[in-house]
Parts: sequence; C-alpha cells; structure tokens
Amino acid sequence: MSDDGYRQTGHEKAPGRRRRRFEGISSRAYEHPADRSALVALRRLSGFDTVFKALSGLLPERSLRLLFLSDSVRVSDAQFAHLDVMLRDACYILDLEKVPAMYVTQDPQPNAMCVGLDDPVIVVTTGLVELLDEEEMRAVVGHEVGHALSGHSVYRTVLLFLTSLAVRVAWIPLGNLAITAIVTALREWFRKSELSADRAGLLVGQDLRASMRGLMKIAGGNHLHEMNVDAFLAQAEEYEAAGDLRDSVLKILNVLPRTHPFTAVRAAELKKWAESRDHQRIMDGHYPRRDEDADASVSDSFRQSAAGYASDVKNSKDPLMKLVSDIAGGAGDLGGRVRRGFGGFAGGATGKDGAAGGGKDGPAGGGAGDGTGEGSDTEGRG
Repeated sequence: MSDDGYRQTGHEKAPGRRRRRFEGISSRAYEHPADRSALVALRRLSGFDTVFKALSGLLPERSLRLLFLSDSVRVSDAQFAHLDVMLRDACYILDLEKVPAMYVTQDPQPNAMCVGLDDPVIVVTTGLVELLDEEEMRAVVGHEVGHALSGHSVYRTVLLFLTSLAVRVAWIPLGNLAITAIVTALREWFRKSELSADRAGLLVGQDLRASMRGLMKIAGGNHLHEMNVDAFLAQAEEYEAAGDLRDSVLKILNVLPRTHPFTAVRAAELKKWAESRDHQRIMDGHYPRRDEDADASVSDSFRQSAAGYASDVKNSKDPLMKLVSDIAGGAGDLGGRVRRGFGGFAGGATGKDGAAGGGKDGPAGGGAGDGTGEGSDTEGRG
C-alpha cells in the first residue's frame, strides 16, 4: 500500500482518500488514561507475562481456536476477501507486523471480539458484517486491531475464563465473592479499554462520520434514514445529566454487569477525543513510539489517569459526580443537597422543615432494570 491510502488486490482497493500511516506507533498514543495506566503497570510488573502464559493450560484459548477453526469461516484472500483487505490495511496503518487470524461466525447478533494469549484472534459475527457498510466495518476492524496492539486480548481471555469460573463456583460463597470482585474490577478496566479501541478504529478509518454511523447502527439497527447523529449525541448528554442521585446509583448498577460502555456514551466520548489536541497531535505525526514503551513511567501514567478521572468528575453533569466535585471543592450545605437528591425515595410530600411526609402508600420502589446487556466486542462494540 502506498502512503496515499491505496492498496490494490484482486478484489478491491483501500479508500482513495489520503490516510496517514502511523509507523511504529505505541498503543499508549490512543489508550484511555485509565486503560493506559493499568497496562503500563502490568507490563512493568516482573514475571506478569510468565504467570499469564502459565495459565494457558487452564484458560479456554485452545478450545476457542479449535471451535472457530471447525465451526466458523477463516478470513483470507479466498474467503470474505474484502474483510481480509480491511484487516491487512488496519495492520498497515497501525504498523502491526503480525496480522491476527480472523474468523466470521454465524450469529445474528452484531458482535466482534479479540481474544487469545499468545496470538490474538479476531472474531466478527455475520450480524455485524451484514449491518455495516464498508467504511463502518473498516472502523470495526481497526477497533479490533487496536485491541490486539494494546494486548487487550490477553485480559479479555482471562475475563471470559473468570466469568465462566464464577458461575461454576457460585455454590462456594467466599470463592464466588472473590472471583466476582476480580471480574468487576476487570470489567471496569475493560470498559475503558473499549474507549481506547474506539480511538484505534478512528485512527484506522480516519472517518469520524463512519465511526459514528457504526455506533448508531449497533444501537438502532440498519435504519440510518430514521436516525440523526446530533440527536443521538444529545441522548448521551441527556443520559449523563438526567435525574437526581437515585438515577446516578441506577446508572452504576446498570453498567456494572457490562464489559462495554453504553453505545451513545461511546459515541460522545469518541467525538470528544476526535476534537481534542491529543488526536490532532497524532494525526500530525507526533505520538509515542513502541520502542519507547520500556521506558514508560508507571507514575506518570497513574498521574495522567488520576488527572483524567478528576477532569471527568469536574466536567460531568451527572448529579452524583457534581456532588463529588462539590465535596472536593468544599461546597456548603452538602447535607441538604444529599437530602434533596434522594428526596424522591420517601414517596410523601415534603413539609416546611424539609422532612418528607409519610403517605399511606409508602415509597414507590424503583427497579434498576434487568442489568443485562453484557457488551459485545463490536466496534460498534468492541
């Protein structure tokens, strides 16, 4: 492929529009601060990779590879050739020398994932292939190659294993509790890693509109004529600012079982990053290189992660985050604000002294939803 973005094959060529290639780029360039700090710390931890390799006998990696080989279609120049072109193109743009194996599996649910300890394997479903157009799919493939470049496939495989293990040892109270705690922590990290991979998908496709369309289709299906990007992003803003402290708690409960952030939130996060100076610097050719990864500072990464979280809290419109920001800033009358925030839990009227009056019917119970919706790894999701 030439630097103007063309690569001729027997089946198709890459987009004619000029796209930049990021030679030697480190995944630190596009990783979310929380994702990057965790990965830098793990990479610097002596013996960490050895321990994970030792687990390979327990993890279902070999079983997964055999399953995909026997019951899915391997992408190549002879099968799903257009996906093979996209895969090699994504690896070229992100300068990933070893092209991961890729499979298409029959499943109407739009989904994709990148798993594996030694060698990443990318899997996309027929539902995703049929849903997205060429440029939207290019962003998805770039998303998965971003996972591979960051080493996310290792931890994704561990997460799959532990989630399965948690079900098997559910009858052991303490054992299940310990595994559940680890799974919850891994899911929180993985949600941030999805934001990183979304950015990688944008770096590969270099078409924000295509990335946004893909996310919208994953949320609402193949009905783009019925959807609007600005209205979709407005949903994310409304979701963030909606309700009181009760809604903030429900948001947390709803997202806990998921490996992926909600789709509208991902779209808003990606647009914000696309408009940032960090993204512009990468596009201008100023980014960290892989040959500098060994010298990456763990403390600097943690400081950046802490600064990122602090900025999120400060700028968030969520009622709980605003309360946390006010506490950090020493705002007065916090007790009153908390009472007002949770006032709706006490179903009766509020008297002059601010105390909630108890009605005969008692408080109305609000459910947190079914809590399902484990995110799928599509770029759309991941």
